Order: sequence, then structure tokens, then C-alpha cells
Amino acid sequence: MGKKERLNRTEMLIGTEALDVLGNSHVAVFGIGGVGGSVVEALARAGIGKLTLVDKDIVDESNINRQVIATYDTIGMDKIEVAKKNVLSICPECTVDVYKQFVLPEQFGDIGDFSRFDYVIDAIDNVSGKIAIIVAAKDAGVPVISAMGAGNKMDPEKFSIDDISKTKVCPLAKIMRKKIRDLGIKDVAALYSTEEPIKTGSKTPGSMSYIPPLAGLMIGGYVIQDLIKRNMTRTIE
Repeated sequence: MGKKERLNRTEMLIGTEALDVLGNSHVAVFGIGGVGGSVVEALARAGIGKLTLVDKDIVDESNINRQVIATYDTIGMDKIEVAKKNVLSICPECTVDVYKQFVLPEQFGDIGDFSRFDYVIDAIDNVSGKIAIIVAAKDAGVPVISAMGAGNKMDPEKFSIDDISKTKVCPLAKIMRKKIRDLGIKDVAALYSTEEPIKTGSKTPGSMSYIPPLAGLMIGGYVIQDLIKRNMTRTIE
């Protein structure tokens, strides 16, 4: 089976031109964990042509309950390398660049100019890193979506995507809203949950098998549709 056979059902829904849009798109994913790993898989299966993956972590046994890249066979491996291997096994023609590093404001030099990306996805946990990703994307004029908290949540029906200024309930979203507002940044999409976080008595967030992947697939779907909308509209004009 070739590329055509693999993507024929996708093409039935979106058409050849939109499929070409995805094939010509370059998406950066920061954080290849429970959310980010499923984002990457959704993008690869849709035929995204180029991916840049950023993460310094390795697969740990505690990741297995929720991260698509985590199995007993991948424990101890770099998450970005596992994700890259998975992408190429799904979409061999995809170009995958990897950066093994934590996402901190002072470490963006190696990643380079964000203007080469068509979309930026923030799926990390660190607030300063999340802000730095959003600022870099906005400075480059690239659309960005940021994942809010998926830990200590159980209800899949409480997740949605909206402008970050309209988020509510989520503690992480509250912090991010203020920082983004103080910076004068607008038009940042965010995935968040209106479910009150479940109190577990632990500083480490609890997690359920289906919640981070659900969040990742929602982000992947949003980005895929937005890429098509932005580029098809531009083509029509």
C-alpha cells in the first residue's frame, strides 16, 4: 500500500487540495508527553509533511498509563526519538526534526526562527516555557495553540478549545491568562477543561488513560482543520 491508499479515506473527507495543504505544512510540537504524543500521532496519520519535535525527557514506567509513546519496550528511550520512529512508521515521507532539550526561554536559540513553522503547538507543563513558546510564535506571526491542565481530570466531555481569554475553572489557564494579558498578547487558542481538578493529596497530578490522549487528539484535529481553513481561504482569495 502506498501513500494514496493510506490517505484515501482522509481525502474522501477533505479533498485533494486540502490533503496537499497538510502535506506541505510544517508543525512544531513542544512537549511529547501524554498530550503531545497523541498530537504528533494525529498529525502524522493526517499526512502532515514536516514535524519539529522538542522534548528532553525519556520514557519512564510511570508514563505507560497515558502516553501513546510509552511501553515497556520504550522505557529509557528519548521521547522524541520514539515519536520520530512512530511517525516514520506511519508516514515514511514525513520530514521529522528533533531537538532534545527542555523548553525554557533562554534555550530557544537552538530551535531557530519560528517563522519556518506553519503552526506551533505548546504541550509542555512549565509556565515560563509555555509563555516563551507563545511569545516566539506571535513574534513570528505563526498561529499557536496551548494545552492547559489535563492532570487530575476524569470527564472527557468537559474539554473544549477556545481563545485563552475565555477559559475558566482550570488553574493553569488562570495563570496563563494573566501573563498573556499582561504581555498584551491576543488570539491564542487554548485547550482546557471546565472540570474542577480532583484532589488526590499528592503534589504529582493524577492521570487517567484516556484524558491526555483525548486532549492531544482534540488539539491535532483543531490544527489540521485550521491549517486547511487558513490555506484554502488564501488559495480562494
